[in-house]
Amino acid sequence: MNQRRLYRFARYLAVLAALVLLAQPLQYERANAAAERPTTPGSCQFASPTGNVQHVIYLQFDNVHFTRDNPNVPSDLEQMPHLLNFITNNGVMLTNHHTPLISHTGTDILTSLTGVYGDRHGGPVSNSYRYYNSNGTTSSTPTFAYWTDRIGNGTYNMLSAPNTNTPAPWVPYTRAGCNVGAVATANIVLENIGNDVDTVFGPNSPQHDEAQNNPPQAIRDFEGIAVHCAQGDQACSTSNTGVADLLPSEPGGYNGYNGLFGHAYVAPVISPNGPLLDLNGNPINGFPGFDGMSAAVSLAYVASMQEHNIPVTYAYISDAHDNHTLARAYGPGEAGYVAALQSYDSAFNTFFTRLEADGINKNNTLFVITSDENDHFVGGPPAPTNCDGVNVPCTYSQIGEVNTNLTGLLATQQNITTPFTVHADSAPVIYLNGQPDRSAPVTREFDRAVGRLTAVNPYNNQTQTIAQYLADPVEMKLLHMVTVDPARTGTLTMFANPDYFLFAGAPNCTQPCVAINPAFAWNHGDVQQDIIKTWLGMVGPGIRPQGVDSTTWSDHTDIRPTIMLLTGLHDDYVHDGRAIVEELYAWALPQSLRAHRETVQRLGEVYKQINASVGQLGLDSLTVSTRALESGSLSDDTTYTTLENVLTGVNTDRDNVAGQIKTLLENATFNNQSINEQQAKQLIAQANALLSAVHSLAGQ
Repeated sequence: MNQRRLYRFARYLAVLAALVLLAQPLQYERANAAAERPTTPGSCQFASPTGNVQHVIYLQFDNVHFTRDNPNVPSDLEQMPHLLNFITNNGVMLTNHHTPLISHTGTDILTSLTGVYGDRHGGPVSNSYRYYNSNGTTSSTPTFAYWTDRIGNGTYNMLSAPNTNTPAPWVPYTRAGCNVGAVATANIVLENIGNDVDTVFGPNSPQHDEAQNNPPQAIRDFEGIAVHCAQGDQACSTSNTGVADLLPSEPGGYNGYNGLFGHAYVAPVISPNGPLLDLNGNPINGFPGFDGMSAAVSLAYVASMQEHNIPVTYAYISDAHDNHTLARAYGPGEAGYVAALQSYDSAFNTFFTRLEADGINKNNTLFVITSDENDHFVGGPPAPTNCDGVNVPCTYSQIGEVNTNLTGLLATQQNITTPFTVHADSAPVIYLNGQPDRSAPVTREFDRAVGRLTAVNPYNNQTQTIAQYLADPVEMKLLHMVTVDPARTGTLTMFANPDYFLFAGAPNCTQPCVAINPAFAWNHGDVQQDIIKTWLGMVGPGIRPQGVDSTTWSDHTDIRPTIMLLTGLHDDYVHDGRAIVEELYAWALPQSLRAHRETVQRLGEVYKQINASVGQLGLDSLTVSTRALESGSLSDDTTYTTLENVLTGVNTDRDNVAGQIKTLLENATFNNQSINEQQAKQLIAQANALLSAVHSLAGQ
């Protein structure tokens, strides 16, 4: 590393710090079923512009793509034209939309629901994560758990501050008198029949006894479906087996609210005249499991909820590319994959037709539809080479992620036997036993060894370096991956070649350390564009019908504030995202945003690039971090120390500038406070200077 360039960059940081002082500091704190017609509306009162939003339908897919994975094979959404056309003909499809890190289902959905990154909702590593115990070992816990669950060290799983539960996404709606339905949506339903059942129903409840004595029935009865009711609503009364909806640390308090948890209790409310049917006319005999949430099932729950005084519905739809019967993934254009997408498209056709007959449509309903993340297909070439899936089915002789034993490779290639545990992923998070300091010799030796690991990729027989990027706690903090619970902070995150899935296995390679696993062929968690870049569709009052917008940069944190703005509601915290004003009519904006719309857009654009996990600053700093962690030796770690100090300074300055921009945008969006043009210009200049400096350093 050129020391003069490092010196010049350090001088830049000093200048930037002085610029920051000039800006005024501000405080910032988811055959046609017989559809029953809608029941009499309850007391739900949105405060949307002109009062035209009466329903909210939020749908989040697991790994459904707008872009093509094979240029000859129509993409997932192209094979679902009833959904794609509904969005592009009536609203906007944002195709420059992004995930947080790590880019995996739990983190991505929770970020979408809350509008804050994982460092503020507690789950930046998913779908499970590890935490350190007092003896230096680690334990694993699922990211998927009911909202108020605690993990083994006593902290909330959903954690926003020390001993503080992350504010729940249904609260603004229920406070406004609106019932909220949840269909397999992360953490606002019961995710298991252990801790979750005891948390909601109690350890001495009949539900606990059923979970102990008949687990399969308990899963069907209690998991995956919930209704959070407005205060005093009869749907969640004790006579319907409603229980207290407890949120002990919700800002402003949350008392006197009830909820229904599980198909056993929700189905009689939303299908009182017989069994609940999916959109093909088949009975839904209890929750079918999270992998069983096809479009025909999830959308049947949503439609029935909307028809029975539950005007806000969140739903998860499982992926179409996994063969859950044969435990083998499909490749693009394979017959089973195409058939699944055809069935999903048929379900959406039925769904939109049914809602229209109910009077629930684009004129009175806010539709928000997205995917948790994209993912990277791992497989050989299709046969025949010109297959398109729809007319000529594709087949694959080789398919599956490259399973890689990290422990064995470190021991055999680098002679590293330091004990560690790992959250297995294409972006594995590694925890060295004892939680040594990031700069300790044992840690630094481990960092360098991970960066040097190679493997022969079985798909091309080429020897490759496995790691593409490395992040230790300094960079992880900048990427919003460090929570207020220090026990959750790993030693090192390895963003690997996306073909690879890494885990801690045997301490040798007696069995192959690198092998294809055909059960899984779609990798996520990583930072490559085919993983972090996804899509967001919005239709409804206030949304300008623009078709496809491939320009506006957005990420999952922006979904929540946009919904809150369009419904006229608000959260009791400041979002990490911003309302996507580019897609909204002027009349849907408060005067404070209309009066400064160009400035608001410029602030929003630069804010995303400095603050989003996968914005320009995040990705450039990750390049710098990788250089730092791979550098040096046991006798000389000067470059590492210098670059880590620079990144620490970047983090401080980013937080300062981003915090002020965030406060300006939040106050203008929800408190009708005017934008100070001079302050805004200063902040835009500071943000651009920071972007330029880090980009320059990343290019050295």
